[in-house]
Amino acid sequence: MAEAERIIGTPDTPDAAGDGRERPDADQERVPERPRGRRRIAVLFAVAAFAYLLDLVSKMIVVAKLEHNEPIEIIGDWLRFAAIRNAGAAFGFGEAFTVIFTVIAAAVIVVIARLARKLYSLPWAVALGLLLGGALGNLTDRIFRSPGVFKGAVVDFIAPKHFAVFNLADSAIVCGGILIVILSFRGLDPDGTVHKD
Repeated sequence: MAEAERIIGTPDTPDAAGDGRERPDADQERVPERPRGRRRIAVLFAVAAFAYLLDLVSKMIVVAKLEHNEPIEIIGDWLRFAAIRNAGAAFGFGEAFTVIFTVIAAAVIVVIARLARKLYSLPWAVALGLLLGGALGNLTDRIFRSPGVFKGAVVDFIAPKHFAVFNLADSAIVCGGILIVILSFRGLDPDGTVHKD
């Protein structure tokens, strides 16, 4: 009986593989990928935090220094800073649907947070970080500014000539969206794989 056990071996013994060496398990084989994934997630949240803080600080300055005052001309009348409260979506669209836009922004944040777990692409991390930071920036206004929770008006102040007034959060969302479209056309997925249709 002992002879039979010695010949067959068990999966836990070093010679179970037949060559006297232990086979690495699946977790050991994936170890190099885990730090890379964590770095991409760190980039996502770093970009999001930068975009969010930049938007937040700019709005605080606009409310304190520019609201109820004359617009500031940056490039003649082609580009001005003018404080405006916007109850609609980006660039002033849909003012009657403030609550809906608030829910959409919250849903976008949840989706990005869930997608972050499968993120292994640096360009996607930057794009999603811009979207997340912009969504958080405008959602903060929706929650904390008047006329009330989930109905708050967003602070806009960048006013190009013949164009809608917007803010840095809107800019981050648009840049992130454009980058996502480019990455999709190039066939790059958030998990780092590349496909060609």
